[in-house]
Amino acid sequence: MQRQKGVALWRQISDRIRANILTGLYDSTGMVPAETALAEEFGVNRHTVRAALAALAQEGIVRAAQGRGTMITQRDKFDFPIGRRTRFSEGIGEQARDLKGILLSSARETASADLVKRLKLNPGDEVLRLDGIRKADGRAVSRSTMWFPAERFAGIDTAFAATGSITRALSRCGVDDYVREVTEISAVHAEPDDVMHLELTPGAIVLVTRALNTDPAGWPIQYAVTRFPADRVQFTIRN
Repeated sequence: MQRQKGVALWRQISDRIRANILTGLYDSTGMVPAETALAEEFGVNRHTVRAALAALAQEGIVRAAQGRGTMITQRDKFDFPIGRRTRFSEGIGEQARDLKGILLSSARETASADLVKRLKLNPGDEVLRLDGIRKADGRAVSRSTMWFPAERFAGIDTAFAATGSITRALSRCGVDDYVREVTEISAVHAEPDDVMHLELTPGAIVLVTRALNTDPAGWPIQYAVTRFPADRVQFTIRN
């Protein structure tokens, strides 16, 4: 096993086991291999394997079964479709009884050079930044930072806090329809804010989308960076 500098060894093992679970490598038995087998596979001692499994247990991915070993906790992932009309509530709505959007913070700030380009603003223009999380049936499924042109969307923070929905908040600001112009997807290790708000353990994998939404006329209205727990959400790309 190739080891990564600067990342605790138990965390690297945890990532490998998590990846194997997510790809269905152990589906035939529903069990993670024994600690001795994992230690041999990854070239580490059993203490390191035990620490990795403990972290996965905290994430709810596995649990110890006395006399049997370590069982994989079967929890279905939410399937989140990404397409021209991506909507969180519509995409996950039929898979959960209770959807909730929570505003963590908001601020008015000068647009960065990157946001000026993405949102087609003028240098010096301001944006409204919203930080929020979304939950489905009590499980945190995303953490987002979103930016909107401040002049056009004054009050969208209040609207989102009241409705828990970006779609309804945009409607209150005069935008009744919008489309997804661009979605970029990557995978990274959880950051401290992910660990706290998404209730993860350090080293967990999150899927990151960088998305630009436009109004029907093609004018940018929202840029968002959203982070999803990889063990709870999977993406389906639609045309």
